[in-house]
Amino acid sequence: MGDVPSDSQLIFADHVGRFYARQYGFPPMAGRLLGYLLVCDPPHQTIDELSRALLASRSAVTGAVKLLESYGTARRTRAAGERMDRVSLDPAGRQPQNFDSAIHKEHAALFREGLALLADAPPERRAPLEEMAALAEFLADRLPKLVDEWHAHRDTLRASGKLPSPGA
Repeated sequence: MGDVPSDSQLIFADHVGRFYARQYGFPPMAGRLLGYLLVCDPPHQTIDELSRALLASRSAVTGAVKLLESYGTARRTRAAGERMDRVSLDPAGRQPQNFDSAIHKEHAALFREGLALLADAPPERRAPLEEMAALAEFLADRLPKLVDEWHAHRDTLRASGKLPSPGA
């Protein structure tokens, strides 16, 4: 059974919940769960343990787990012989999110499609789509380079001991 969370852990979880709700439209419970998973001990918790820790219903926690799983942030595992899943952060979730240039290429194509509909419109009517297409194309070009820079920087931090190695 998981330890009782400290007040500071719960406050942190609430702060993460509010941030993710405000910035990304997450349900507050999903953000709270993410925050708690970042600091809980042990790092693998059952739904019941998470429900007790976060003072939330099993269904609310289960829904939050499903949402975080869909984002690749949390995962469920089950040890041989255990009858219940354990929830933890997904190590793959530490990789940069939303850095897929294909998404931005698709955005640019959509915005260009909209611009084609406005081919005869005045420049001020076309301006928002022009800018959104330009931004999407810029991001599609720059993000792969930025991810490469991040990986090189992360490797340098790991080599210096400032970041733990994978699996640590």
